[in-house]
Amino acid sequence: MTKKPNIVLIFTDNQQASTLGCYGNSEIHTPNLDHLSASGLTFDNAFCPNAFCSPCRASLLTGQLPSQHGVHSWIDDRNMAEWPRGWHALNGMQTLPVLMKENGYSTALVGKYHLGEPTSAAEGFDNWVTLEDGHVRSFYRNKIFDNGKIYEQPGHSVDFFTDKATEFMHEQVAQEQPFFLYLPYPAPYGHWPATKEAETCRHTERYKDCPINSVPRQALSKKAVDGFLLSESGSTKDLDFSMLMRAPNDLDTLRNYYAQISMVDDGVGLVMKTLEELGIDEDTLLIFTTDHGLSVGQHGFWGHGGACFPSNLHRAAHSIPMIVRQAGTTPVGGRSKLMVSNMDLFATVLEHAGIGAPETDEVVPSRSLLPIFKNEDLADWGADAVYSEQEETRVIRTPKWAYFKRFQKQDGPVLENELYDVELDPHETTNLSGDPKYATEESKLDTMLAAFFAEHVSPRADLWSGGVPVQNTLRPAFWREAWGDGWAPVYRYETD
Repeated sequence: MTKKPNIVLIFTDNQQASTLGCYGNSEIHTPNLDHLSASGLTFDNAFCPNAFCSPCRASLLTGQLPSQHGVHSWIDDRNMAEWPRGWHALNGMQTLPVLMKENGYSTALVGKYHLGEPTSAAEGFDNWVTLEDGHVRSFYRNKIFDNGKIYEQPGHSVDFFTDKATEFMHEQVAQEQPFFLYLPYPAPYGHWPATKEAETCRHTERYKDCPINSVPRQALSKKAVDGFLLSESGSTKDLDFSMLMRAPNDLDTLRNYYAQISMVDDGVGLVMKTLEELGIDEDTLLIFTTDHGLSVGQHGFWGHGGACFPSNLHRAAHSIPMIVRQAGTTPVGGRSKLMVSNMDLFATVLEHAGIGAPETDEVVPSRSLLPIFKNEDLADWGADAVYSEQEETRVIRTPKWAYFKRFQKQDGPVLENELYDVELDPHETTNLSGDPKYATEESKLDTMLAAFFAEHVSPRADLWSGGVPVQNTLRPAFWREAWGDGWAPVYRYETD
């Protein structure tokens, strides 16, 4: 019998691809990730299906778009006391941990969850070590839920979760058990108060005088101000959105953000060392990626794709690092220019583990990356395009174009579409939408976008046709104006 491959899936929090040395950043210190890239396969055009935390985690674990699984915004844990007991957003779904466990794998979540109640394990996870906060308040002093035990952990969360991950791997090797380890670090994050706290880490001094020239200094965008005002007006509890206005060009925040990236790099290095020491390096597919990108001043924004109005999915908020390695499976030092999504890791992990696609009525858009690993014929890959959505904004990207399509309310103000020639305008500064010279290209992209979402949405979760999100939306007033006062998020969809 062929030995089942182990899977280690490292998932960081809020990190665009350009923050790593192997993606061209000369100011960052990421020697372990640079080594992983040099010994594995790096995707230069990897993107997220949404630029918020919880939706991307749901898409990773289900292979589906937000308009299928229903998680369209961050799970608002300020409302945890109101949640149904033991509530998890993906309960009842065919998730990676559920499918892996059904097929003989030991499964673990070690890190940030942000898809429901942290006190109890989500379906499919044998091992459960997470922190209380989905919104990372600090890299230190976190309440931990550890397989039924609850305690305060004073140290740095990246170091803590790395140690817990290595403990899990040691245990599985001792038991000769194939495993699926999901290691979602709650860093580098990039938001206050975490990146504004006074505590220093071992990499703080490294960036003390760093000019951070790898981040452009740009004036605050009007769209960022509009997004701030809309978020503030729709907020019912004391969440301060003002950091989105104050963080751009804040060097202390940028330097702390870079220091946290180096902390993550240390953790990745220890994971790689542990795989080698346990003798399972060649038996393990190691994946490094993140939930979504993060604008740290690019285009005059700070934060997620929803940090402005209308939402943006510019490269800074949409581009993610994705590096994979397993000796004999992935090429050494390979790089792929194909347009891929971290949502594609769902199908990739299942196929690599020899597990068939789940039985579902939904057409799952996740595409296995194994043919790219093996440099096989990509005749069945389809269009070299990647898709994303951020509530009222949907996006298609190709090697040549980025097209943002906006939802238009009946009798409401027109939200401008955007079209960028990313070959000639890689920083996406000149909007070509509506220019007659590009009408053919825009029409083609619009048709592709519409066809993709027509195939892959679930009516109950499709905001553009009156569907509702799970638990939270960033734009409650916007969607009530579109669909009526009775429109509201739900915790669970009614069963058919």
